[in-house]
Amino acid sequence: MKLWKQTLLALIAACHFSAAQAAPVAMDNVAVIVNEGVVLQSDINTAMKTLKANAQKNGQALPDDKILKDQVTEKLILDAIQQQEAQRIGVRIDDARLNAAIEEIAKNNNQTVEQLISALSAQGLSYPEFREQIRKEIAVSEARNALVRRRINILPSEVDNLANILAQESGATVQYHIGHIQLRLDDGEDKSKVEAQANELVKRLKDGEDFSALAYTYSKGPKALQGGDWGWMQKEEMPTIFADQIGLQNKGSIIGPFRSGVGFHILKIEDVKGLETVAVTEVNARHILIKPTVILSDDGVKKELQEITREINAGEATFGELAQKYSQDPGSAAQNGELGFQTSDLYVPEFKHQIDTLPVGKISEPFKTVHGWHIVEVLDRREVDRTDAALKNKAYRIIFNRKFNEETSAWLQEIRAAAFVEVIKDNDDAN
Repeated sequence: MKLWKQTLLALIAACHFSAAQAAPVAMDNVAVIVNEGVVLQSDINTAMKTLKANAQKNGQALPDDKILKDQVTEKLILDAIQQQEAQRIGVRIDDARLNAAIEEIAKNNNQTVEQLISALSAQGLSYPEFREQIRKEIAVSEARNALVRRRINILPSEVDNLANILAQESGATVQYHIGHIQLRLDDGEDKSKVEAQANELVKRLKDGEDFSALAYTYSKGPKALQGGDWGWMQKEEMPTIFADQIGLQNKGSIIGPFRSGVGFHILKIEDVKGLETVAVTEVNARHILIKPTVILSDDGVKKELQEITREINAGEATFGELAQKYSQDPGSAAQNGELGFQTSDLYVPEFKHQIDTLPVGKISEPFKTVHGWHIVEVLDRREVDRTDAALKNKAYRIIFNRKFNEETSAWLQEIRAAAFVEVIKDNDDAN
């Protein structure tokens, strides 16, 4: 959930309050001056009545009015300062974004937007007022996120350490099918020569050569005559030098070479059982992009791409040749239009839809995105194990959320301390 949405969820309850907020105020007073802005006495009164209504509804106890008023006033001061920060850095929430947020509030409240509007009206709160309050809340949250995020620094080592801990916690019952090649380093033998041979074997394995065949040929390890196959083992059952090397690697990973007292070792994780895996589909596609100009209209671009498609299908030119000649995406044009294997969520929605739905080898009809007009062809799809990436993403989110909460508290204290705040005495008590 986006951070600003968490703020909005607190506003859902406002749809169930009494009509105190709509009561006419004969004369309002300034309760607090906050920099160039103010907090009105009516703001404090309304907030207190809202809290009391909520507490009564939920059977919760509240402190006495003086303590409650102090807490409410402090919160409104912080809200005012944050709104001023949002204005200072130029946060603007357009109507489309606002409408989406209100639709989500209604959905979380098990209502349609029309039902939400009716509920607000029945409680005496006008929909325009509600919309502007939501707009302010989103703007404040966006400003807070932007200003606090820049204070956060997460080191790769922090992520790796936590990801390894998460992997260990979730891997107590995980079994690994391990392959092993050992290159023995005899007394007096040239270490660099054996290490070079180990590196060459790793390269050959990553290029697709059969692990067991290389193990039969080169390994001096205890399982050499089994093609290096150690079978299924939990980490606790492995030799320590194996267990120490296995962290976040996936099925098919080649590990090494690494050194022990007897020589150099190479491991392959043939398979994994008991680990919650995350697989994603990667797509290799190629495209041709042409952008409309003052001279070349959308219709003109579309017709040009249709002619390019005809030439390809007729065998008059290849996709790669025409991508190099016509495509206005210089990065992919130099690669014959190819974008390489990527997950489709990296692309804009219209492009994503095309590469998710096109059969392999078929060229799309011309379509438009924010970048211009495209034709695209899917060259291949593959399933990729991203369990290690998922664990690292989870670790990153945990660390980020912890640091964000810590830095938010520090940031609020700093902007509160730096603000000019004057409480005006002799205000009416909020009853």
